[in-house]
Amino acid sequence: MKKFLALLLALTMVLALAACANNGGNSTPSEAPSAAPLETPSEAPAENPAEGATAAFKLGGTGPLTGGAAIYGLAAQHGAEIAVEEINAQGGVQFELNYQDDTHDAEKAVTAYNTLKDWGMQISLGSVTSKPCEATAAKNFEDRIFALTPSASSTAVTEGKDNVFQMCFMDPNQGSASAQYIFDQKLGEKIAVIWKNDDVYSKGIRDTFVEKSGELGLEIVSETTFADGNDTDFNVQLTDAKNAGADLVFLPMYYTPASLILSQANAMGYAPKWFGVDGMDGILTLEGFDTSLAEGVMLLTPFNADATDEKTQSFVTKYQDKFGEVPNQFAADAYDCVYAYAQALEAAGATPDMSAEELNDLMIAQFTSMTFDGLTGESMTWDTNGAVTKAPKGMVIQDGAYVGM
Repeated sequence: MKKFLALLLALTMVLALAACANNGGNSTPSEAPSAAPLETPSEAPAENPAEGATAAFKLGGTGPLTGGAAIYGLAAQHGAEIAVEEINAQGGVQFELNYQDDTHDAEKAVTAYNTLKDWGMQISLGSVTSKPCEATAAKNFEDRIFALTPSASSTAVTEGKDNVFQMCFMDPNQGSASAQYIFDQKLGEKIAVIWKNDDVYSKGIRDTFVEKSGELGLEIVSETTFADGNDTDFNVQLTDAKNAGADLVFLPMYYTPASLILSQANAMGYAPKWFGVDGMDGILTLEGFDTSLAEGVMLLTPFNADATDEKTQSFVTKYQDKFGEVPNQFAADAYDCVYAYAQALEAAGATPDMSAEELNDLMIAQFTSMTFDGLTGESMTWDTNGAVTKAPKGMVIQDGAYVGM
């Protein structure tokens, strides 16, 4: 009997110790377990459906949310966020938005894409900039996840991929349209072109600009280039343009090198007309840049924040209230992407319980047949190659703001 009691006592002590260990050694069995760690901002979905709403479509995208090209990625993310908020508040189609940082790097963009895929992404905003989007578009095609990129304009983004579409102008369209605009408006008689030879965005626009200029009879008197590693000193390029008598310089590039070119041209006393592309949209918010140097810069863009229509002004006001700055065309394109998705999903009768592959087929059918009105264009359509049809707007920077030409 004594042996039995001793055994019973030992068993009781073991059970007590086990219970103590399971409670962390310092909480009672009635206490709730501690909360799981919060997700980091880059991992957590940016927006959630309205409280009490039905299930949501998981919408993912990658962009440079940090680093030198962050102006573009953050603008696209913010524009998409506003659209998601508005659409979710209406109570119909619901979205859960998740943007991942790719730092404008193709390899990191693929990693970010895989994170979104693991999250359960059903439809995609692709990537914000061209080279990363070329990499993620290949994954979209392979995985049959439909993508509508707001601003990756390279032809290689959509080429050979039936499920990757663009809200922005394709590079060839922007180059030829710029040449046509310069010719029609008689903006310059002698043209210089400075472009970045290791950037698919810059090269694509340059190629069609030069081709169209030849067709129109525009005289290109200077053509110089640069690449990563020699993109901070542009005195050689500017001197060549100046010595050739160029009265207009075409800059198919992003705003960072463009800002340096404007600064260095000012320092050498060279003051031609400047004509840029949509990648320069954002130069007015570049930290440390003297915006007076951009006075008179012209560019083609699909969006004018100064437009007086109710839709544009509502978006601009919300964007300024939420983020403290005027939205650029990257924000507007992303906003339009979300609304185009909402229209297509509703028209297709799609439901959030459908697989990405099922939604992919529905979106291909919708985007190749529907017409869409947005901030960046009216009566927009898409061809089977994913290219959008819409008219560009000529803009000029005056008094530190974009004004329609």
